[in-house]
Amino acid sequence: MSMSAFFRALRTSYQAEIDDLAFDSEGRHVLRKRLLEKRGQISFLKQMMESSPEMVAVVFHGGFHFELPAVMEQVLSLESDEFPDWSSLGDAVQLTPWAQELADQLLAEPQGDWFMVVAAALEYLYHRPPSHQNEGAAHEAHGHEAEGEPGAVRRQGHADDFDKDGEQHHDHEESSADWLEEHGFDRKD
Repeated sequence: MSMSAFFRALRTSYQAEIDDLAFDSEGRHVLRKRLLEKRGQISFLKQMMESSPEMVAVVFHGGFHFELPAVMEQVLSLESDEFPDWSSLGDAVQLTPWAQELADQLLAEPQGDWFMVVAAALEYLYHRPPSHQNEGAAHEAHGHEAEGEPGAVRRQGHADDFDKDGEQHHDHEESSADWLEEHGFDRKD
């Protein structure tokens, strides 16, 4: 996967932000509680969308479903001034109802469209197992994910989106290639 310098820089910060929220000082898993608190602070957090997008993007943790992974792979290769419009990603990225409510608030802001692309890409990266690890190792390494989080996607289950069976994978690839071509990207043969 080719990743832009922009996303390489933010990937680790986003992971660290989720990890910081996951456990309290006594080692108890509190991610769901802390995410709910952060979502309640969206009016304040939206001020940081451009300067610290990874700190705001965590409010969407568990709120995305990626229909066309190849489209997200293409987004990850773009620098921050090259992003497509958020609305053009409608076929590639779906939001849960609670995440859509948050997105509507942020999309009303001048940088909202840009931010939603960043948030979706960071969440996609978070759930995508590193290429050098197998699915089981990635699942074990991050077993503290948002269990019970509305719309949460565990790494193991999310990997199914990438290749449930040959036919579904082919359909995703074809849809992704069509989307990329429609938005000015070269079609991979």
